Amino acid sequence: MSYQHKGLAAGRWKELPLVEQMANIGSEVERALKWRAKGNTEYCRLAFERSLELIDLTLESNKSYASLKEIARMREAIVDYFAGQNKFKSSEDSWRRYFLAFTYAARKRY
Repeated sequence: MSYQHKGLAAGRWKELPLVEQMANIGSEVERALKWRAKGNTEYCRLAFERSLELIDLTLESNKSYASLKEIARMREAIVDYFAGQNKFKSSEDSWRRYFLAFTYAARKRY
């Protein structure tokens, strides 16, 4: 598999705390949302794919069943929102609110 985040895929991602992993995923989702709002479908798709890559790296690096379940469900909902029929009725605002807590917690650590 060809990774966009080669350094992270090589093992650095596993060293990050879950809250920082989720904040980074949120950054890519935010980029996808912004490009979607601007009507740039190609950049939206690329940011969406990068977010999936980070989600998959998080799933591979996490051993907690509760976290795995939450992350897998979040991945399913993101795919549904960006590439599916939005059966979960997600919105831009709901994704921003979801990831805001992780971004805030990650920044508060420093």
